[in-house]
Amino acid sequence: MKQAILERPKKIIFREVEKPVISNREVLIKVKRIGICGSDIKAYYGKHPYIKCPIVQGHEFSGVVAAKGRKVKGLKTGDKVTVRPQLVCGRCYLCKRGDYNICQNLKVIGCQAEGAAQEYLKVDMNLVVKLPKKMSFEEGAMVEPVAVAVHALGQASRIKGRQVLVLGAGTIGNLTAQVARALGARAVMITDLSSLRLKIARECGVVHTVNVARASLPEQLEKAFGPNRADLILECVGEGKTINQAIEVARKGSEIVVVGVFDEKPRTDVGLIQDKELKLLGSLMYKAEDYRTAIRLINARKIRLKPLMSRTFRFEDYPKAYRFLEKSGDRVMKVFIKF
Repeated sequence: MKQAILERPKKIIFREVEKPVISNREVLIKVKRIGICGSDIKAYYGKHPYIKCPIVQGHEFSGVVAAKGRKVKGLKTGDKVTVRPQLVCGRCYLCKRGDYNICQNLKVIGCQAEGAAQEYLKVDMNLVVKLPKKMSFEEGAMVEPVAVAVHALGQASRIKGRQVLVLGAGTIGNLTAQVARALGARAVMITDLSSLRLKIARECGVVHTVNVARASLPEQLEKAFGPNRADLILECVGEGKTINQAIEVARKGSEIVVVGVFDEKPRTDVGLIQDKELKLLGSLMYKAEDYRTAIRLINARKIRLKPLMSRTFRFEDYPKAYRFLEKSGDRVMKVFIKF
């Protein structure tokens, strides 16, 4: 079968490898769509702190069941599926208490383990998630980033009735804002330096948008949310400027969830965190229930994905997809690879 491998930063090569052979508890998936995300892009440039070359990328993907082991139940050949790409040990303290998303020995398919950038991928049956028949392969590949947003919002004490500020209107930020609305937030604001990405956010139903290069965020927060400002802030960029912005504009006693992946260690004013008694929380990946919620929200059309779907490339054009992303900058959101 065909396989694409990120051999070194900015160098993708293709090779022919043997089709995987599955065990009794494994499922063989014929890959249909792969989404390229911000983590993939950072890895492509050699800037991701936890992904090293060479690596077969692809952790956001969908496909169909090509074969299954004898002990696999609830799935049949031809079923449309996605995969929760977490390889966990099941033995460490965190796994035993149910927090397997932060397993002490966590490896991620497409990041530290072989990913979906190949015609077929074998995975443990417990990681396979069945998709509704009417869900497109593109939507199926976007279940993973929607689940990231669901889990991030789940880190907060509550969402319903609260005022939520999302920093960063890329794909994850956009989806985080949309999921906040879908889960009952009273009001949602999203910020960015890109007017185009803010326009896409409005197309997705996010009413309050702020270009922080052109307007004062504190002023816009008070104008939209009132003197109490945001109850919850989610940092979805992964840069020192935005985490510091979150701390600075936070109301005393509010919550900040860190969603973005930082490729550099930021300098932050810890004194403000202490003085404002802020709750600073991290969010990593998701759990099985987050995938179920993501699928439910997508299937119920509570989230608009179409405005985020920028372009699809053939598998043979994998390197072109990255060159397209490089040239397009903020004019592109989600790019897919198609088999």
